[in-house]
Amino acid sequence: MHTFESLRLRDFRFLWLGQLATNMGQWMDQVTRAWLIYTLTGSALQLGLVTAARGAPMLIFGAVAGAVADRYGRKSQLIIAQSVSAVLNVALAVLVVTGRVQPWHVYVTAFLAGTVHAFQNPARQVMIDDLVGREQLLNAISLNTAAVNVSRSVGPALSGFLIAFVGVGTSYFLQAGLFAMSTVWVFQIRVPDSARLTYGKNNMAGQTLLGSTREGFAYIASNRTILAIVVLGLAPMVLGMPFVSLMPIFAIDVFHGNSVTQGILLTTMGVGGILGALAIASVRRGEAMNGALMLGAAAGFGLSLVFFSRSPLAVIAALFTMLAGVCHCSYTAQAQTMLQVLTPTNLRGRVLGIYMLDRGLTPIGSLLAGALATFLGGPWAVTLMGASCFLLATGVAFFAPNLWRLRAVPGADAGT
Repeated sequence: MHTFESLRLRDFRFLWLGQLATNMGQWMDQVTRAWLIYTLTGSALQLGLVTAARGAPMLIFGAVAGAVADRYGRKSQLIIAQSVSAVLNVALAVLVVTGRVQPWHVYVTAFLAGTVHAFQNPARQVMIDDLVGREQLLNAISLNTAAVNVSRSVGPALSGFLIAFVGVGTSYFLQAGLFAMSTVWVFQIRVPDSARLTYGKNNMAGQTLLGSTREGFAYIASNRTILAIVVLGLAPMVLGMPFVSLMPIFAIDVFHGNSVTQGILLTTMGVGGILGALAIASVRRGEAMNGALMLGAAAGFGLSLVFFSRSPLAVIAALFTMLAGVCHCSYTAQAQTMLQVLTPTNLRGRVLGIYMLDRGLTPIGSLLAGALATFLGGPWAVTLMGASCFLLATGVAFFAPNLWRLRAVPGADAGT
């Protein structure tokens, strides 16, 4: 078993610990911020608005953040972003503890938190390749995905416990501590000279930052394989993943349960995500990536949602949410690896920055899911969403048929 092989590397271990702490803080913030704005305003509308305020910067700045990651040091970009996150959380915690917090404080810090989050994502992902090399890239990205899913499973529960027993302010102080710990770990990373040389070459290209960003979009549009992988990563975040926002409908109206039923359904998906990520991480070093497997997992994600929506019992539905988690994390880990292997070094940050716009697309998908559920009901809405994801994967396979045969061989930079 080679599941945890890349964690033997000192510098990647620091980056991975930073990923775990940062994502834990971000998932805690999502729950805590929603609770805070609702207790301040009592408005369900503002719950959606504050989520949008946090997600919008990821759409606005995601591609630009990728260009910054290509032109300047990714380590310094991470340190600055995480430090700002820590300061924002301390500021909000102090406002809460002193009783001075107002709704506009929650909105402003939400927008700023989303902005620094947008700058963290591409820098952290591209640094993986800088630190581990091609032979361990798939393993490292899969372990990174596992860290995200562990945070997704633990973070909301931890924030709920803190809110209930010690208050919102303490939750934000802890989040600030997590970002500070992550900054300390990233500060200790030794970036290889070859990666620093790449930043220098990109800085001497004579392009403006906006021009560099446009170059990233142009490269994706001109490369059918890269475009297919990016679409395969982005579209399901609008068409499929927002099904989790409809989970209360299934828990209460379909399976006649309660919040515990909803928690079980969401937890099994998180468990499935961890299992899928660890399964991909267990692929032996030097083993080629499998494009057909990536497409199959993407199609399997869609089918899992269809079967989930048609399940007669909650226990059967839980099995399909687990399978959805396995498939989703399997194909996203492979997609990110292929993008890093196939994209030229000087464009990698921009391509990943665009690929990671998915974080900002999720609220749009949630609005779509809510509209579908209003007119069709929850089960048929998710059936339609799952079928759309399945047809998308099929369409991508026909659009870029070479994906079926694609083998991204670690150690060979197909983009240079």
